[in-house]
Amino acid sequence: MTPSLGRRALAELIGTAALVAIVIGSGIQATGLTDDVALQLLADSLATVFGLGVLIALLGPVSGAHFNPAVTLALWWTGRRDGDGLELRTVAAYVPAQIVGGIGGAVLANAMFAEPLVRLSTHDRSAGHLWLGEIVATAGLVLLVLGLGRTARQRLGPVLVPSYIGAAYWFTSSTSFANPAVSVARAFSDTFAGIAPASVPPFVAAQLVGAGLGVALSVALFGRTAPTPAVVPDPTGEPELATAGR
Repeated sequence: MTPSLGRRALAELIGTAALVAIVIGSGIQATGLTDDVALQLLADSLATVFGLGVLIALLGPVSGAHFNPAVTLALWWTGRRDGDGLELRTVAAYVPAQIVGGIGGAVLANAMFAEPLVRLSTHDRSAGHLWLGEIVATAGLVLLVLGLGRTARQRLGPVLVPSYIGAAYWFTSSTSFANPAVSVARAFSDTFAGIAPASVPPFVAAQLVGAGLGVALSVALFGRTAPTPAVVPDPTGEPELATAGR
């Protein structure tokens, strides 16, 4: 049976909360173990890759495992023309759930490491090259998600999406946030993975620009119409597996 919208939104809330807790928690753990920034980033990226793969595999069958407003909006936008994408009410439920879940995950990570439950980050990330990094990271993520749908390879999502995010940690100047909900949430933790509140709006704007670019690239490469799914069609018409970003 298709899960109810409430259950799907809950999966998005829990999944985004867990993703943020992984990103922030592993960052705190890494800084407590070593002063080497490269090792800190390596630990954070590995934890994110493994954790995100588990979350996609576990919650993908429930909600599609978006955990990311940019992904949700891209899937809704590309499905409007053919009438087989996300409904607007699904978007209206998913995006707030992702943001609330992300903030909850930040508070949870802070609590687990005896940090103040809420302390706004002082880690300034305001620079043009970082915004460009976010455009590239988000465009690549959205292109991957839509490409998997267009080629009926959604079942590779638990492997390919975390692999891309892990690589983007290292090849983008911003370390690939690529996720508006996670960007907002990371402002609530003044730790290794944090971002100053003033730096969040330009990051989110860059991510939305990147999402639009990813949509355009997917249309250019794969066309407008997704093929009929090869395995386990979803009776709701919504993507069986989407996902994610951090």
